[in-house]
This record gives sequence, structure tokens and C-alpha cells, in this order.
Amino acid sequence: MKSSSPPGAAAFSRAVFTPTAAKFLVAFAVFAAILLMPTPEGLTIQGQRSLAVMTFVVVLWATEAVHSGVAGTIGVVLLVLFGAVPGVGEAVYGFSQPVCYFLIGILTLGLAVHQSGLAERMAIFLMRGAVGSPYLLYMQMLFSFAALTFALPSASTRGAILVHVYEQVLEQWDIPQGHPFYKATMMAMGCLNRLGSTALLAGGITPVVASGLLGDFSWTQWFLIMSVPFYANLIVGGTMLFLFYRSGFRPENIGDATPPAPGPVKPAEWRAGAIVMITALMWFTDFAHGLHPSVPALIALCLILLPRVGILTWTEFERNVGWTNFFVIATSLSLAHALVSSGAAAWFSETLVGGVSHVAAQPLLVLLALSACFAVVRMLMPNIAGYLALVIPVAMATGASLGLNPLVCGFAAVVVGDSAVYYGAGGTSAVFVFQRANIANPEIFRFGMAMTIAVIAVLLLLIIPYWSLVGYPLAG
Repeated sequence: MKSSSPPGAAAFSRAVFTPTAAKFLVAFAVFAAILLMPTPEGLTIQGQRSLAVMTFVVVLWATEAVHSGVAGTIGVVLLVLFGAVPGVGEAVYGFSQPVCYFLIGILTLGLAVHQSGLAERMAIFLMRGAVGSPYLLYMQMLFSFAALTFALPSASTRGAILVHVYEQVLEQWDIPQGHPFYKATMMAMGCLNRLGSTALLAGGITPVVASGLLGDFSWTQWFLIMSVPFYANLIVGGTMLFLFYRSGFRPENIGDATPPAPGPVKPAEWRAGAIVMITALMWFTDFAHGLHPSVPALIALCLILLPRVGILTWTEFERNVGWTNFFVIATSLSLAHALVSSGAAAWFSETLVGGVSHVAAQPLLVLLALSACFAVVRMLMPNIAGYLALVIPVAMATGASLGLNPLVCGFAAVVVGDSAVYYGAGGTSAVFVFQRANIANPEIFRFGMAMTIAVIAVLLLLIIPYWSLVGYPLAG
């Protein structure tokens, strides 16, 4: 006779052993293992607790067991409950940092440019010169990734606009999904679009979080440091995609590739353009007025929300600005601060130093080993804010221990971590592009691995000498 379990037990089993519950169990198991193990030599109790909390949140971020904002907030609470920080003030450190409010300002600016119609007009204008030529269309698209960033910093918002515009052109050319040129276009949109953003301090989550972890940088300082690495990677990545899909750059039966002519400029577009110009001018002249980049961003926010002058109502701002980014950044900075203040980052770096100490006399080999570690961590962590919060403090402390410039090691962590996408869920700006284009993860992963190798080569051969020229040598 068959045994059967009560219906209630089966329902309870299904409720408990869900994928989300399994992910939580993994995160909790790692958390408990670090928390309960004997404290390693050189690591304080507070450092061990900070490391356990950070690891717990990182696993939640990596597995996407809960929303990323919720995972970060859980981490802040655990810092207090387990005594990893002296008090609540230290636990919410990230919420007091100006970079969080800087991001809210630029997200509002991007939302206003998008909603006014100005961004779509700019995208169509950039495409009109590429009529009938896949090569010109492709090159203009790569150029637009950098050019449109000055008006539309968020790669997600920029991609959401551009993908529809380019789909219209591909449809006019009778190029279906699966065609090599279609794949090249959409792969560029998903993998390379983000590179235009990180070159600017106002370019979204990555530069905002990274600058907050590395130290205060002006708009011009960040552009001087990061423009060459990310624009170089944009060119290299664009070239690689062209070579991967070159057979599709000679499509047959091309139709009329002229985008539809834009209508008359609306008053909202004029106002959005004026606010963008004022804000950009204040960022470009920060050497003269000395204002933190968050101040022009918040001025733009105020102008955008003013009646008659602005573009958005408070309800539209409240509903669409993307508050998740604020919480992810603030909690990431809090967790990173706990790692540093408790000594956990220094201990972790010393452990890492032991693994690369045999090549300590060769700074480039040390950076090569670190870059490989950066790539592996980024591959396992889809959340860029979590990656930066974990890796940058460790990279800087490791570099300092080995006699390298800690800032350069931190810069390298940003460049390696934000220049490749390994799967469809590897970034907010990429998810909807790959889903619409039906591009499979193995294809994305192959290009991501090739891009990683190219990025590290460019870093060692081109970027390190460039950073030395602008005052940031690797050694010393």
C-alpha cells in the first residue's frame, strides 16, 4: 500500500522549498559559516562580522533572491544587530554621502530629457546620415553611445530609446532577428552602450558609486581619468563585434533606411535642452566655482520640477525616478565603509597579497593578477554597485600593501568590472535589449569573455601609460 503525506504537509513543503528560499538558505549558510568560524589572525571581531554581512548581501545580490534594494537594506540592519559597526550612524553612512543625491539629480535630468521627446529627436538626427549604409549606421550608433550620454546619462534610459529607433530602421531594411547585422546591432546596444556612460561622472550608477568609494572627484577630473579607458574599450568592442558578425554588414534587398522626419520642436524640448545646457556648463566649469557635482544636479532637479519652467510634476518624479538606485548605492557605500572601518578590507587585501606576492617586483604582473580576480568576481555578481562596494576597497588596500598606487588599482577595478557583460541579466541596461532581440546567453558569454581579455590587454598596454601621463602612475 502506498504511503501518502497529508495535503497540508505537501503544501508546506512547496511553500518552504522554493527557489527563493533555497537562495536565502545558501546566503544564510555562507553568513553563518563566516560568522561562526574562528576569527582569523589579523582580523578583528567587527571585521569578521562586517565580512559576514557583506558576503550575505553579495550572495543575495548575485542570486537575486530578493530585490537589490531590499538586500542592501537587510545588510544595513544586520550591521547594527550584529555589532559590526559602533552604531546606527555608521550603519547608514552611505545615506549621508552626496553621491546618492547626485544620482537622484541626474536620473531626474534623464527622465526629463526622455519625457520631453528631446532624446528621441537627437537619436533620429544622429541616424539620418547613415541612409543605406550598414557600416555608417553601425559607426553612428557607436558614436551615439558616447554623444547622447551628455544629454541622457543613464544607459538604461538611453538604450530604451535607441532600441526602438534602430528596430524601425532594421525593419525598413528587411533585416530579421537572427541576421548577423541584427545581432551586431543589438549586441552593441546591450554590451557597449554602457561604456559611454561610465566615462562621465554624471553617467549613472557605476561612476557615482565608484567615485564615492575612490574619493571626491570633480566632473573634469573624472572625465580626464575615465574617458580614454572607456572610449578605447568602446572602439575595441565595436571592432570585435564587427569582426564577429562581418558577414551581416552586406545585407541584400535594403529598403529605405531614412528614419521618419521628426516633428516641430515642442516647448518642453526647448526647456529640457536649456536645463541640460545649464547643468553641463556648471559641470564643465567646476574648476572655477568649486561646487560638488551634486549641486548642479540638484539645481537641475529643482528647475525640472518648478511649475511652468520645468518638465515633470512631482507625481511623475516620485513615480518614475527609480528610487531603487538610491537605496542600492547608499547601502553599498554603507557596507563598504563598514569593511574599511572595521579593518576587514585591509585583512582581505593582505590575504590577496599573499597570493600575488611572488610577482610583487613586477607591478604590471600584479595588476594582471588583480584584473583576473576582478573579472571573476564581476562574472559572479550581476549587481555593479555590489561589485564596486566589495572590490574597490580591497583593490586599493592590496595595491597600497604592494607599493602600488591604490587609486590606480581602484580605477582598474572599475574599468575591468564595467566593460564586459557575461549574460542577459548582467546589467539593467542590457536585460530588455537581449530579451527583445532573442539573443542567447552562450552567445553573450562568448563575447563577454573575449571582451574581458581585450579590456585587460588595453588596460596594461594603453591605459596604465596614459594614467601615468595625467598624474596617476601605477607604482609610487
